Amino acid sequence: MADGRFDNKVVMITGAASGFGAIAVRRFAAEGARLALSDIAAAGTPEGAEAIVDRVDVTDEAQVAAHAVRTIERFGRIDIAINNAGAGQSPTPLQDMSLDTFERVLAINARGVFLGMKYQLPGMIENRAGVILNIASVAGLRGSPQMSAYLAAKHAVVGLTKAAACEVAHKGIRVNALCPFFAATPMAEEFAANLGARRGGGVEEGMAQLGSGTPMRRVGRPEEIVQAMLWLCDPVNSYTTGQSIAIDGGKTAI
Repeated sequence: MADGRFDNKVVMITGAASGFGAIAVRRFAAEGARLALSDIAAAGTPEGAEAIVDRVDVTDEAQVAAHAVRTIERFGRIDIAINNAGAGQSPTPLQDMSLDTFERVLAINARGVFLGMKYQLPGMIENRAGVILNIASVAGLRGSPQMSAYLAAKHAVVGLTKAAACEVAHKGIRVNALCPFFAATPMAEEFAANLGARRGGGVEEGMAQLGSGTPMRRVGRPEEIVQAMLWLCDPVNSYTTGQSIAIDGGKTAI
């Protein structure tokens, strides 16, 4: 139930048009947040929410910088930034992966987080307050075959998170990473469809196969991941920084 814990907080969310981002938009709006939303596609806003929406390619420094400037011009500050925009890859042996694919996956997932923090941090440092949450993945905590570009990118997100947290903790800013396993988002469903098709099935078969690799024997629900996002951003959660929190049905416990 909404309790207004984010009343008047300025929350920036990238990748806000779908998946975790779209659900997070609704949840933060319900908790009273003012929103700065971006996506490479058109992102919507909940009715009644105070928000700005920009189309932003997170790999483009000028666009990322302009969105941060517009946010501060409109709201005066950034209290919380969630770097959620990301892209997956099709399973491919490393030796067969094209350089273009590798660089695209690294650019969206890792450079996008770097650029986001580069332009989110100055105002937070000036205000000596702020929260940054980077959406990484279980893939940033462990290995997996045929996923070299995605793993490299998500390991980079975890590393960027730890580096930034060490740099700005004494300035009143917390920086954490969330590392979910597969959940029923469009990106995961596309991956699952390809996996299921290999066995003559579809998305449901692929999701079941993915979930079977966790102790809980299922993939996550997007709402479970977003609930953890809100917890890590909660103002009362004031002593957690530099962490990479797995929300994964026990996958990393194996």
